[in-house]
Amino acid sequence: MTVPSIANPDLITLFDNKARWNLPDHRRLGFHNLHTTTLYSMSLRAPRVLPLRKDIDWTIGERPGVARFLTMPHFSAFIVVRGERVLYERYAPDFGPEKPHPIMSVTKTTLNLLLGRAVADGLVNLDEKVGNYLPEIGTGYAKATVKAVADMNVANDLSEDVSDPYASIWDLDVASGWRLAAEGQKEQTTRSFVCGVTGEDLVNRSGEAQYKSTNSIVIGWIIERASGRPLRDWLIEIVEAAGIEGCFHMRCDREGVPALSSGACLTARDLARYGLLFARKGEGIDGRRVGDAAFIEDTRRNPGPSMPRPREWMRYSRQMYTDGTWIGHSGYGGQYMLANSDSGTVVVYFSVLENNSAADPEFGAAFMKMAGDLAAEG
Repeated sequence: MTVPSIANPDLITLFDNKARWNLPDHRRLGFHNLHTTTLYSMSLRAPRVLPLRKDIDWTIGERPGVARFLTMPHFSAFIVVRGERVLYERYAPDFGPEKPHPIMSVTKTTLNLLLGRAVADGLVNLDEKVGNYLPEIGTGYAKATVKAVADMNVANDLSEDVSDPYASIWDLDVASGWRLAAEGQKEQTTRSFVCGVTGEDLVNRSGEAQYKSTNSIVIGWIIERASGRPLRDWLIEIVEAAGIEGCFHMRCDREGVPALSSGACLTARDLARYGLLFARKGEGIDGRRVGDAAFIEDTRRNPGPSMPRPREWMRYSRQMYTDGTWIGHSGYGGQYMLANSDSGTVVVYFSVLENNSAADPEFGAAFMKMAGDLAAEG
């Protein structure tokens, strides 16, 4: 006798090559519960917490440039933190300060801290070819330099056009536990997936960043290989240095490799605590340090290629965006974290865009302009 089963309904592909949780009609509920939806994950907590105290400046929310983003139908959370002070905090009725939210590609910023430390310790050379660290890597990365991969400056055959539901990047959802493999399809791991990415000379001649989440997987793999330490150990150091109060939920593949490209879920306050690591250039609580101060400063002062319009005034640098003053990142569906080390300020915004692509470049560019101006105030 065989006991029957059905495919997990949250993770089956319904249409537009997406799992149910990621379809527009289900996305808001899906995002607000994504930390419990993915197939494989780990959860980390800090033994000691950075205390935050409210010192609210209500005029922040009254500014027209801010108020616009707090009334959007896709809004979930907004917080401004300077030092240990919460200057402003606001949540949607169906969300709250205790709830974790996916930060999607904001997760990539962890790699700036990891790579900065690995470079400072002499473990990784930015000018070295990827294939020298990962002999098994495919033609899509082998001859690219570590720096080019970190700066999203590699031209290979993978497409991350989220407006195309059949772009090759969506196959990574299966490898990383966000969607079930189709019947007869083998479930890859994230690293076997990136080994299958192909390319020719890999030189980016477009003049613009070639954004690909697989780049982040490659950078994380190089760091783990060069250091001999599992990525989980690196993440524990970050969580403990940030003094995160709740859980740092991290999606993994079936081998337990953390999805540093897009896999973290945090509360808004905890993402602000994490962002303060960049505002303080790697200084954490109780004398803990992560990343490298010089590397973080170089991230904003010596950036890589510009982003496509309408974000051409931003550049991509070492797994982060920058305009030369702040550093930060956006995430799929409308997530943002921005840190200014001159003012010590961090701005965080969570939302759930419910259009087909879950992306709105005009909205994102406008938000980061506003947040950058807000963070620059001393």
